[in-house]
Amino acid sequence: MEIETEKGLKEVLLYLEKADLAQAQKVLQPLYEQELGCEELIYTDRCCTFWGESIIRLNAISNPYEKGQRLLAEWKSLTEFLSREKFVYEPARFSVQKGYFASALEFYIKQMDEKDIFHRAEFYKNAGICYKKLGDFENARVCLSEANNLCPKTASVLAELADCYSLCGEDRYGKLFFREAFFLDADDVDIDFLDSELIKCLIEKTEQKGHTGRSFKQWIPVYGVLCGIFNIKRELNSQEVGRLKQEIYAKENEYKDPSCNTDILVPQLLNDYFWLIDHYVLTHENASQVNEVLLKIKILDPSIYEAYIK
Repeated sequence: MEIETEKGLKEVLLYLEKADLAQAQKVLQPLYEQELGCEELIYTDRCCTFWGESIIRLNAISNPYEKGQRLLAEWKSLTEFLSREKFVYEPARFSVQKGYFASALEFYIKQMDEKDIFHRAEFYKNAGICYKKLGDFENARVCLSEANNLCPKTASVLAELADCYSLCGEDRYGKLFFREAFFLDADDVDIDFLDSELIKCLIEKTEQKGHTGRSFKQWIPVYGVLCGIFNIKRELNSQEVGRLKQEIYAKENEYKDPSCNTDILVPQLLNDYFWLIDHYVLTHENASQVNEVLLKIKILDPSIYEAYIK
């Protein structure tokens, strides 16, 4: 890359960070014409082109919350689009990320005084995601903690909070909250916005095992246990124990039906069994109760059983 091109590209990236796409394209175009084969310019131009199309779609929306949601959805589409590129210019990707999430954050902040508790929790959660993506982990934790206070035990919020803690080097809290989130509702966890190495290595492990589709997220907590990542545990209260046993009973009955969806049920049952065993161990229950659950795991999935007892 020529010196003048490099200098101009730095200016383009600054405009992208500020979400000033028009100025970014204005500076980029002559650079692109001067050095056509430059991979950094090609990558940056593709980012700008996609973003320009996003803005057109965004302008058709008037509601601030819906605009924010659209931007988050557009970011997912952009990352999928860029994942097909052989050459990755990380500075451009990061600058566009800052621009996208800074813009989305503005829309969510406008909604913070919403009276409906559920909606307000959603705004705080999304603002927390934006702050996290911008690298402002302190404000991210503040927003995500507020979302958790407003609507406790929401899996998507706890997963984001876990991610934030882990990114700050506080893996103990990260492990605890990730384990909780996937236990509450794996489907509610949006793994596309999670960035910490703690969870990314677990997602990669699940991919390597060949799991796909709707069952994919259900398997993440299973491998979280087998890989020793979900190893920070808490005691269940009596109501939670009762509810867990009821869910296990219902799923076991469902599993007996030949037409049931085993792809979903098997990992769900395995995770429930792991939680029940942890409860028995933490409360020093009789070993026979643990052995009874271990036998159920062995019958359900022998390979998981072997990995679990190692």
